[in-house]
Amino acid sequence: MNEKQSTHPSLAAHANGGVPLDELVQSLVATYDSNDRMSHLDAEFLPSRARTIEIIELVRRLMFPGFFDDTRLTSEIIRYHVGDLIIQLRALLNDQIRQAIRYDENLAAENSEEDKNCTGETCDEKAARLTAEFLQRLPHIRHMLSTDIQAAFDGDPAARSTDETIFCYPGIDATFIHRVAHELFNLGIPLLPRIMSEYAHNETGIDIHPGATIDESFFIDHGTGVVIGETCIIGKHVKVYQGVTLGALSTKGGQAWRGCKRHPTIEDNVTIYGGAIILGDIVIGNGTTIGGSVFLTQAIPPNHTVTMKAQELEIRERRRKGKKAKKTEHVLDFQI
Repeated sequence: MNEKQSTHPSLAAHANGGVPLDELVQSLVATYDSNDRMSHLDAEFLPSRARTIEIIELVRRLMFPGFFDDTRLTSEIIRYHVGDLIIQLRALLNDQIRQAIRYDENLAAENSEEDKNCTGETCDEKAARLTAEFLQRLPHIRHMLSTDIQAAFDGDPAARSTDETIFCYPGIDATFIHRVAHELFNLGIPLLPRIMSEYAHNETGIDIHPGATIDESFFIDHGTGVVIGETCIIGKHVKVYQGVTLGALSTKGGQAWRGCKRHPTIEDNVTIYGGAIILGDIVIGNGTTIGGSVFLTQAIPPNHTVTMKAQELEIRERRRKGKKAKKTEHVLDFQI
């Protein structure tokens, strides 16, 4: 055994100018007791973020057969392929729903909320029922996604095909994950929908709360920085550009606002251009266009256009001796 292999970790720490390992361990573990909100020790039930992401990817393969599979699919084997994926999804989803339910009930008991205790077969049956209900919604999710994909293609002249929107568009990716998370949210399953939505946020820069209700033919163009709040309701054929916020007004009341409608309702056929901020429980009427960088806290009737007051764009030539600066004007529009 050489000297490097026989060196004790604490001695090695000293040699590297650090603190001894046992001292560092003791110091860090002591913080676990003093701040238990950041640790989850001795827990029998806890959902897995990694397994939840696996669920997303299994559903993705079911929604878009042939796009994200490692092997080429044919019509002759598709039934076997789908059956295998559903078996995998059912087992994984059932386990994570069961973990989430029991975690939530243990948390409720610790917080002295009303008794929701569910042990043994009762929780297993509930998890199995919720799993089956979600699986039955897969055809509906796929229908909604088909309208979103068509809306993305129809709404973007840069798209060469619907395949391109599936492979490449972050707005489609975020919308897909949202539609999965929203169904789980509606079933009352704790934690899993939020894990999914924050995964989408991390991957795409688009933050959609799983509670938000979004109708068919929804398109987020470019996407980065879009925020859509929990109680937001969005109608059919709505198009949203990058940097849009559909949020709540000041929530100084914190948890007192839980369950209250506090985000906008966007009716059908509305377009919202980049950087617009729309806050509060207000209605944006059918067919309305919201211009870029608008800050809005009041309802807008149907078939209106809302823009910031036009500003003059001034471009001057660099000053030269004996010559006056030239001034030109440009009219701004909202084409992206």
